[in-house]
Amino acid sequence: MAKDEKLCLEILKKDYQKFQEKYNLPIFEKLNEDFQIEKAAEVETDYLLREIRKFIAEKFSDYLKFIESILHPINVPIFVFSFIRTLRVEEKNKLMEVYKELAKREIEIIELDIDFNEEKEAKFIDESYKLWQSIKKDILDVISRIKNNWDNKFEVNNKGYFG
Repeated sequence: MAKDEKLCLEILKKDYQKFQEKYNLPIFEKLNEDFQIEKAAEVETDYLLREIRKFIAEKFSDYLKFIESILHPINVPIFVFSFIRTLRVEEKNKLMEVYKELAKREIEIIELDIDFNEEKEAKFIDESYKLWQSIKKDILDVISRIKNNWDNKFEVNNKGYFG
């Protein structure tokens, strides 16, 4: 890491610490571990909490899309169909609950994008961190199931349809 980058990261940590103390937010290292918020050091902004929220939003959006491709597989890569068959009803139900929570966050993100409020941004960050701690285990359980059954169910239909 270059000297300037390290300096920017240290400044980011100090700036974040002020908000952490003011709003009782998670410690920087934990938030960074899950949401890579250190990338905010590359952005010059007067709205640090909004930048951090954007990193959280990006991750949640990616997982929302992934889960949606499992629960509602339309126009997805063929391999998705193979591992969907390995999932049990309980796992799909877990994913549906996670999906609902992430979808709620998407609505909050839109609201925060439209109407900035520092306190609401801080609340979003705190609640999102707590949510992530509770749902990542469910996601990892499903991923583990997929990996464990990958060789058992992965098959490609060679019949093909060309119209």
